[in-house]
Amino acid sequence: MLDSETKRRIDTARDILVGKVPDPKSQVEQITIALIYKFMDDMDAEAEEMGGVRSFFVGEYEKFSWAKLLSPALGGFEMLNLYSEAVDKMTRNEGVPQLFRDVFKNAYLPYRDPETLKMFLKTINEFNYDHSEKLGDAFEYLLSILGSQGDAGQFRTPRHIIDFMVKVIDPKKEDTILDPACGTAGFLISAYKHVLANNEKDGKPGGNLKPEERTKLANNIRGYDISPDMVRLSLVNLYLHGFTTPNIFEYDTLTSQDRWNEYADVILANPPFMSPKGGIKPHNRFSVQSNRSEVLFVDYMAEHLTPNGRAAIIVPEGIIFQTAGAYKQLRSYLIENNFLWAVVSLPGGMFNPYAGVKTSILLLDKSLAKKTDKILFVKIEKDGYELGSQRKPLCNEMGDKPENCPKHSDLPDTLITLCDWHTAVLNGKPEYFTPTTDSALLVPISQIAETGDYNLSADRYREVVRIGKQHWPMVKLSEVCKIERGASPRPIDKFITTDANGVNWIKIGDGSPNSMYISSTKEKITQEGAKKSHRVQKGDFILSNSMSFGHPYILNIDGCIHDGWLLLRPSGNHFIKEYLYHILGSDEILEQFTKLATGGVVNNLNSALVRSVEIPLPPLETQRQIVDKIMAHQRIIDGARQIVQEWKPDLGLELSEALPDGQNEWGKTILGNVCTRIPDTIDPQLFTGEINYIGLENIESNTGLLVGNISSQYSEIKSAKNKFQPGDILYGKLRPNLNKVYLAQMTGICSTDIYVLRAKNNIEPMFLELFLRSENFVIDVLKGLGGAQLPRVNFEYMTNLQIPLPPLDIQQKVIAHIELERAVIDGNRKLVDIFGEKVKKIIHQIWDS
Repeated sequence: MLDSETKRRIDTARDILVGKVPDPKSQVEQITIALIYKFMDDMDAEAEEMGGVRSFFVGEYEKFSWAKLLSPALGGFEMLNLYSEAVDKMTRNEGVPQLFRDVFKNAYLPYRDPETLKMFLKTINEFNYDHSEKLGDAFEYLLSILGSQGDAGQFRTPRHIIDFMVKVIDPKKEDTILDPACGTAGFLISAYKHVLANNEKDGKPGGNLKPEERTKLANNIRGYDISPDMVRLSLVNLYLHGFTTPNIFEYDTLTSQDRWNEYADVILANPPFMSPKGGIKPHNRFSVQSNRSEVLFVDYMAEHLTPNGRAAIIVPEGIIFQTAGAYKQLRSYLIENNFLWAVVSLPGGMFNPYAGVKTSILLLDKSLAKKTDKILFVKIEKDGYELGSQRKPLCNEMGDKPENCPKHSDLPDTLITLCDWHTAVLNGKPEYFTPTTDSALLVPISQIAETGDYNLSADRYREVVRIGKQHWPMVKLSEVCKIERGASPRPIDKFITTDANGVNWIKIGDGSPNSMYISSTKEKITQEGAKKSHRVQKGDFILSNSMSFGHPYILNIDGCIHDGWLLLRPSGNHFIKEYLYHILGSDEILEQFTKLATGGVVNNLNSALVRSVEIPLPPLETQRQIVDKIMAHQRIIDGARQIVQEWKPDLGLELSEALPDGQNEWGKTILGNVCTRIPDTIDPQLFTGEINYIGLENIESNTGLLVGNISSQYSEIKSAKNKFQPGDILYGKLRPNLNKVYLAQMTGICSTDIYVLRAKNNIEPMFLELFLRSENFVIDVLKGLGGAQLPRVNFEYMTNLQIPLPPLDIQQKVIAHIELERAVIDGNRKLVDIFGEKVKKIIHQIWDS
């Protein structure tokens, strides 16, 4: 258990560094390096006291000893230069064990402030080296601040989820244990502690292990990571937990074959979810052909289990239901080759605040899966912590850890259910299995395989109560909800605050159109302002009373709502919250609101009107089944929408990959040499009747898609007009309307807020469009903005900007690659629409009832 004094020292060290080293990961690295530096000197001193000799700081490295580094006679810059030199040279010190030399590999001092270093080293000096569990816990606390390594798709796994997975897999003292994407070695440490706890004697973990068994256990634990920074942290973490020579290797699991023939009895991992642009380029020994890292990692782990091996792997939802070939092939491989025995669905907010990605745990066991024709699905909806951005622990009346509280956590019952199914199958008596959680579902493999996509979403296989042509009672909202209008303190500006103790001020802009929850606010109000406002609490529903919005939200925070919101607080146990959310957001509710709304230009609702609105009220069990079916569709929508939102053509990467051998870059020219600008005015006599008219609002940023209605009567267009034809490029000249670029597919006219550019014969129009939307070009354009209140792109400035100009056949090749990607993205857009309609149909059936 981490003691308060050690925690204080670590927090102090971070506080000292934060002004010069704001990145948490860099802070951890600097503290790690300094601790190892100090501990090496401690070990030298201990050896000397016991009649031995120093081995680390001797010879040319003697001048770097800790005592000399902290000598009062040393000036500030002398200390800084000495420490910086020592950190740089320590990796070449042959008197230092390879473990410590690896820690110093590529290390450096990232700042040049003597006072900061002096205070920092003084705090590090308070630590003393030993192999105690206290110091290991201290280092785990230090690692807990790391959070997300988002660029690589790595997200720190919550400790209680790691421990849960380890308990399910139950590693033994004789097992070889592997994490092929080990990060900071959290899974390996947990597995090690689990084995020690299961071999306790006289209250001492591991006391029942013989010395040779301890040595074998340590040697059997290994991890790989592609990042040298993560390897460094893993080495230190294991060393401080008693591993004298940890088996952690800097290794690219997906592209290197050096360790392909190494297998493990137990594999535990949360591998990276994200793939680099262009995908992974793996070797050819994988059973599943893919360039997606999450697919390849799962394949790797399945293939590297021993005949009796078992694994627990955290995967993103794409692995569960994506229909692309590699995902289906992976699921088929896991099921048909007797690997998969259970799937555990985790809550959507598990990785908050670092990522909102939905995940599941795949459980593999080669010996178990052969003995059953069913797969167990279990859903965890709560884990003892809030699922909002803060992940605060929920109270536990039993005084235990939040994850062990039956009231706030599904983990205890889920663990029992998984273990019971495991035991029942191994004993050949699956008929005796009785799950301890209502979410458990056994699905025959034949049912999963029958469609050919091997979908692993449990909700797909649940029998849903028939919704249509049934008769649910209709109730007024006032009968099942407390309904009140928000209130704003006046004048509002007086009460706006940046004080951390202020109260969340929930405004319309805090809600996202695609989100069910509001979990944070952009502003706060003072405690005094809150008294004059309307307080709301987590779990409340709020609804905009302006018909320009009308989107319901569930609050994931406490705070205050202004008078643009209506509060709906469910009373009694009438609803599953997701059911009420979907009903409040339905077209049928909007129709009732529209009839009741009052006002002038903008219609408004008031609490009295909303109280009279009626909604269908099925039994809770039916609501749950309805929600399960909707959420199964919603996960597909969310996954597809995330792919659409994150995709951006990478012209630079495509061009670099098309370069001939030996050539570093393509020739360049200026933009004015590849396109001309069409004049801003047209003859009004050219058009009559209906015409395509495009304004800035019709061009979607980043994607180049048209949105909204572009068909207009020419006589009704009052603004200035420019003519364009197919193949012309419409480029929004106003900023901050970034990336409003459209390649015309038709004839029409557009606003004079848009430049019309026509490609010359030396460039493909689509290649030019892609370049105009590229990140580097946007940056160059922003440097030359003119105008005061509404900055405009100066065309003369823009025409002198550089553009790469490869031959036309290369341009066409690049376009073809990007169009292949675009086709996949368009497919995901269609998925969003298709499954959005399915959700609407489910909700419509409820109202039809």
